[in-house]
Amino acid sequence: MSKFSDQVKGNWNVVKGNLKQKWADLTEDDLLYEEGKEDEVLGRIQKRTGETKENINRFFDDLKFD
Repeated sequence: MSKFSDQVKGNWNVVKGNLKQKWADLTEDDLLYEEGKEDEVLGRIQKRTGETKENINRFFDDLKFD
């Protein structure tokens, strides 16, 4: 089970751009984020990209914010 960091939540528009750069097949619907439904977002990303949850979580962990 993954947890979005507060930094990821607070910078979601930036994160969405990074996700689309990495996985161009992602749509706005795939990346629709609602508080408390982080696992649903991860599931949609995983389904669309074929990536493992571990790889997606690693992507989030590697994000750097100014």
